[in-house]
Amino acid sequence: MALSAAGLFGIKLTQVLPTGLLTPFMQSAVNLQQLRYRKTKHWNPKWKKMRALKVVKIELPKYNQKSEDVSEDEARMKMKERGVLPPRPWVERPFYLSATGGIFEAYVPPEGDGKISPITTQGAKQKLQFLEKKTKSMMAIRKIRSYEEDFDTPDFCSMAEGIYKKVHEHMVTKNLEQLEEVVTERAYPEVVHNIEDKTIHWKFLKSVELPRIVHARCTDIVTKENIFAQVTVRFHTQQLLAIYDRFGRLMHGSEILAKDVLEYIVFEKHLSNEYGQWRLHDKIIPDWLPPHEPSARTYRRSVEPPPEPETAVVESSTETKLNDATKPAVA
Repeated sequence: MALSAAGLFGIKLTQVLPTGLLTPFMQSAVNLQQLRYRKTKHWNPKWKKMRALKVVKIELPKYNQKSEDVSEDEARMKMKERGVLPPRPWVERPFYLSATGGIFEAYVPPEGDGKISPITTQGAKQKLQFLEKKTKSMMAIRKIRSYEEDFDTPDFCSMAEGIYKKVHEHMVTKNLEQLEEVVTERAYPEVVHNIEDKTIHWKFLKSVELPRIVHARCTDIVTKENIFAQVTVRFHTQQLLAIYDRFGRLMHGSEILAKDVLEYIVFEKHLSNEYGQWRLHDKIIPDWLPPHEPSARTYRRSVEPPPEPETAVVESSTETKLNDATKPAVA
C-alpha cells in the first residue's frame, strides 16, 4: 500500500511539476488524456434527438422456430408483449335475439266469430270457452306488468291499433326504414314480399267493434331471464283496399267498396330488453276460413312467329335421252 501510494504521489507530482528527463513523456501522456473523444459523435448537437429517432431497432421474428419448441411461459410472454389475447379452447359467437321465430301457443279463433250473436247457443258456448282460456292469459298479463308497470289493457289496445295503422301506411308508401320499427324481424320479409311490384291504396274507415285482447302468452328463450311476450288482439274494422299490379291493372279489392275485416294480430315485445317495443309479429288465419280467390296476375305474352305458308312440292322427273348418234358404237 505504501509503495502504491508513493507511486501515485510521484505521478501526480510529475503531472503538476514537469521537470527533468521525464518532462516530454509526461506532457504527451497528459495530452492524450485531454484529447480523448468519440469519433462517431456529430459535430452539431442541435438535431440529436431527431437523429436518434431515425434508427428504430426491430426484433425480427424467428421464422425457423417451431411452435412446439416454445414453452407455454415463453408463448404467454410473447403474446403479452404484442398485446394479443390467448386463444380459447372453445369457439364463441355472439348472437342477438330480438324476436321469436313464430307464435307460441297460438290462439285458435272460434268458428263463425263476428257473425254469431252471443245470445244464441253457439255464441254462449264461445263465451264460455273464452272464459276457460282466460286464466293463462291473465297470468301472462301479470308477468308483463312485472316488467312494464304501466301496462293497461285498454291503453294497449289503442296503442296496438295505432301500430296496425302505421304498418299499413308504411306499406302503402313503401317506407322500409320506418317499417322496421313497427314490424319484427320475422314479419318483415313477408311484408316486403307482399308489397313488391304492387301499388296499394288503403284507407281505415272505422272500428265496427273496439279492439280487445283475446290471448296473451310469455315464454323464455335460451335462458330463464330472456323473456318474450306475445299478445293477440282482435280487430273488427271497416276498410278500403285496392291492389294494382306494376302495369296499373286491378288485382284485388276496390277503392269504392268498403268491407268489414275481422283479423287476429299478434304483437310481440322483448320484455328483458330495457328498450324493447311492441311490434307487429304475425297474423293468425284460422283453418276454418275458406281460401281466398287467387288474385289476377298479369304476364307478358310471348310473341310467336307467324306460321310459314305451306309450299307445294312439285316433283319433276327429267330423263336424259342420248341420241344413238352420240352413243359410241359397240364393235
